[in-house]
Amino acid sequence: MTKFCTLFSGSSGNAVYLSTGRGAILIDCGMSGKQTLEAMQQNGFAPEELQAILITHEHSDHVKGAGILSRKLHIPIYATEGTWQGMEAAVGEIPAHHRVVITADESFFLNDLEIMPFAIPHDANDPTGYRIYTPGASVAVATDLGYFADSVRDAVAGADVVLLESNHDPDMLKQNAFYPAHLKKRILGKKGHLSNESGAAAALALVESGTKHLLLGHLSSENNTPDLAYRTTLAALQNAGVDVDGEVSLNVAGRYRTSCIYTID
Repeated sequence: MTKFCTLFSGSSGNAVYLSTGRGAILIDCGMSGKQTLEAMQQNGFAPEELQAILITHEHSDHVKGAGILSRKLHIPIYATEGTWQGMEAAVGEIPAHHRVVITADESFFLNDLEIMPFAIPHDANDPTGYRIYTPGASVAVATDLGYFADSVRDAVAGADVVLLESNHDPDMLKQNAFYPAHLKKRILGKKGHLSNESGAAAALALVESGTKHLLLGHLSSENNTPDLAYRTTLAALQNAGVDVDGEVSLNVAGRYRTSCIYTID
C-alpha cells in the first residue's frame, strides 16, 4: 500500500512523505528537523521507517532540516551534484556514504521504489522533480517550475497522484507593494514559479494523460490564497468537461499542516 502526502508546502518550507510496506522517504525537508518529526508523528508515521531524503534543489525552504534529520536518523540524502554544491553549507557535515549523487533522467532504485529524477526549469544549480514508481502506483512531485515544460509534462504524465505547483495569482503579485521589481520578474520568469493559470493548464494536461489525483502546492502566502488556487484549477477542469470529485480529485496542500493522505493499493 502506498501513502503519499505533503507535511508542509509553500515558500516557508516543503516536505513530502511517501511510504510503502517496506519503508518511507521524504522528498525535501524544508522545515526544522523537529517540526518535520512532529508532523510525521502526529499522522502516525514512524520516523524509524524513513529510508532516505530526496532533495529537489538547494533553496532553504527545501533543505533546512535535511542535514539534521539525516544525522539523527542515520539516513542518506539524494541530490544532484549541483544541488549538493549549493546546499553543503546549509545541510552541514554528511558522511560520505550518506551523500548520494543522482543525475536527472537516470532512474535509481530504493527498496521497492523506482525513482526517476527529471530536470525542472527553476533558478537553482541543477534542480529536479521526481516521479516515483511503487509496486502499485506512481506519484510525482512537480513544483518550483518557471513553466510547465514539455519534458516535465512527459516525466509526470499519467502518474496516479501529482503534487503540482500553483504558486501565485499574477495580478496579486504585480500589485504587491512589498515585492521589488526584480523579485516579481524572477517569480514570473521562465525559471520562477507556476501561476494559478499555468498550473490549471498543467492540471488539465495531466488529467488528459490519466492522472486521477491532483494536489496543488507551493502556494505563496503573499500572492495567492488556497481558495483562489483551487477555484482557478477547478474552473479549467470543469470547463473541459472533467468530473471533479468524480473521476478526478482536486485538493490544495496546507502550508503548515499535512495535506489529505492519498492511500493507493
